[in-house]
Amino acid sequence: MAAVATGRGRAPIVGINVTPLVDVVLVLLIIMMVSATYIVSQSLKVELPKTASSDDSVSKTYVVTITKDGKYFFNDRPISKESLAAELRTAQKSERDLSLVITADQGALHGQVVNVIDLAKVEGITKFAINVERQ
Repeated sequence: MAAVATGRGRAPIVGINVTPLVDVVLVLLIIMMVSATYIVSQSLKVELPKTASSDDSVSKTYVVTITKDGKYFFNDRPISKESLAAELRTAQKSERDLSLVITADQGALHGQVVNVIDLAKVEGITKFAINVERQ
């Protein structure tokens, strides 16, 4: 369709204003980024102990979870205490700069957490963090 000039010499606007489109895309991007943090959250429900200060969150390459009834999970897979050392050894060999996150229920025994830290150190894992929830 050809643009027809009116008698006063004005031509019709043929350009598309992209400003509203950019606004909508930015809002959708922000919504996606905020909701992605909830999607990635852990599937195992444990009650984390609270601290007044905690370090920034680390990338959860490998996660050991201890529930209050003494069950162990390695990357959300149930695992026995005896086979945990072998899994940590395999993970250390496959990932050179390995970070281990230990997530323990508040009702879990302190000795179980110390045991996992000791297993990690024996297997050569020096970078680990204990997952806590901020008050």
